[in-house]
Amino acid sequence: MMQRRQMLFLPVALCVVVSWAPASAGQNPRSESSNTKSSAWKRLRTEPILSPSGNSWESAGTFNPAVIRYKNKIVMLYRAQDSNGTSRLGYASSDDGVHFTRRAEPVFSPETLYEEKGGVEDPRLVRIGRTFYLTYTGYNKKDAQLCLATSRDLVHWRRRGILLPAYKGNWNTRWTKSGAILSRKIHGKYWMYWLGTTADNKDEMGLSYSGDLIHWTEATKMPVLPRRPGQFDERVMEPGPPPLLTKDGILLVYNGADEQLVYRTGVAVFDREDPRKLLWRSENPLFVPEQAWERTGQVPNVVFVEGLIERANGFLLYYGGADKFVGVAEADTLR
Repeated sequence: MMQRRQMLFLPVALCVVVSWAPASAGQNPRSESSNTKSSAWKRLRTEPILSPSGNSWESAGTFNPAVIRYKNKIVMLYRAQDSNGTSRLGYASSDDGVHFTRRAEPVFSPETLYEEKGGVEDPRLVRIGRTFYLTYTGYNKKDAQLCLATSRDLVHWRRRGILLPAYKGNWNTRWTKSGAILSRKIHGKYWMYWLGTTADNKDEMGLSYSGDLIHWTEATKMPVLPRRPGQFDERVMEPGPPPLLTKDGILLVYNGADEQLVYRTGVAVFDREDPRKLLWRSENPLFVPEQAWERTGQVPNVVFVEGLIERANGFLLYYGGADKFVGVAEADTLR
């Protein structure tokens, strides 16, 4: 967001309860039909769990968090913004997933020309083997591009460069952002859902594959999850946390926005044998802006889910509120 909307990542595949009837040949993927006007997921706290602090690197906003389990703690990398609009990534850890302790300094700051002045934004995290893979948006006040860094400890990072350059896609002829990597291979390849901007300035969702997590190839000539005129995701279709590989399909939490740029959260399911094939998507949002701090901030009317943690009785979902705060919600299932 800010330059319109930027944005987590999660380790390993999780078990998720989902059910649906697959779309028949020649039919559109089935959608949920209930008219959801309030959030189906429950907030664990009605107040933010992370707020701007001080007068330096995280004074204007702390939002859009990635989370992952590491050494018996939940570690959060969050986007922190200063008064000049430059973003860095802060580090916080928690024993219970609600109360977080921050490090005094950011762990990832802008260094390259493609990050100059704008910064590093909207992280997503996934762990594969012993390595953490961080996708983020590199923004230089002109272009936003999907980038990658790697680490063994979540503190010291090695840049791997731009994964999908802006202006060079099959259909995404402007910006690229928000890479959500599936942590397990399908047919010998890794797969990543991401946001691309079309020539008419609409944000839709694409898909790429890779053998080494560094070099990526677009998998389709058209978006795999297109926007829907007249619905909550008519303007923006943006991946949330890394997708989950379930026995019934690839489950992806996504952030959708309408023409008024009100951000709400939906779910899509793709075929586990063919990540390009959409099986189901929610017609109505599962999570919507309700609290005052979600409706008023640097960008109003935003809940933006980027973090997901599995626990014994369901899931914790971490989100940015109004491009200023971090909140947490819980769900028994992701439907």
